[in-house]
Amino acid sequence: MKQKERGKHDQNFDPLIDKFKDRIYGGIKGEWRLKLLQEDLSELHQRETMDIWDAGCGLGQLALWFAKEGHALTCCDISYKMLEETKKAFREAELEASFAKLPAQQMATRIPRQDLVLFHAVIEWLADPLETLKAVSRRVKPGGYLSLLFFNYHSFVYRNALRGGWCIPFVGDESAWYGKGKKLTPPYPQKPEVLTAWLAEHGYEIKVQTGIRVFHDYMNKGTLEETDIDELMKLEYRYCREPVYRDMGRYIHILARKTTDSL
Repeated sequence: MKQKERGKHDQNFDPLIDKFKDRIYGGIKGEWRLKLLQEDLSELHQRETMDIWDAGCGLGQLALWFAKEGHALTCCDISYKMLEETKKAFREAELEASFAKLPAQQMATRIPRQDLVLFHAVIEWLADPLETLKAVSRRVKPGGYLSLLFFNYHSFVYRNALRGGWCIPFVGDESAWYGKGKKLTPPYPQKPEVLTAWLAEHGYEIKVQTGIRVFHDYMNKGTLEETDIDELMKLEYRYCREPVYRDMGRYIHILARKTTDSL
């Protein structure tokens, strides 16, 4: 997909899979993201067998983590290469799951209601984010859970403002973001206050909200090289669920329970 086309269609990562694996899940950033997600989801992970839909499974790390505990997984993605990586991981672990090469909004018309829906780092890449969220949310059973991870609007603004230079003119103008930035910069970062309000309006109670990388991504390369990474991650952990810092995380994870069936 050419840079100028970004935002008009849901993002397919087939052309970017190697960069995705390196940038998103490689190194301390990916390890920290996975650690906090698993911590937020640990109570559900330990429950008796649940039906779980990973809507936009990517490389399938969390799907595999749940499957190893005996849960029933359905995984979908629009990326053929991503889905093949997930299938390979399941084969190597000698575990089974259902797989479909479909966008989440299409899969939502075919899948029964689930105990848990994982919707991780997808919404910010969609041409119609909230409409797709609504379709995905309909597949959560009453009493079930939605796990929503998204690229944070506020972090995007703040980090680019700190960079200065060419970033400054378009930071305050959402209409100017189109076609700007790197290929792994999502075109539609989301505001946590908008999504928490949406969840409340649609019958959800937020159980956990965590900021992922609340300090790390604001530090330049030189500063990071001079910093004890273990000490930094201790600081990250101390503040990642404190509201002021949490809502400045590069990504934000929300685990919400559906208390009423309002959709």
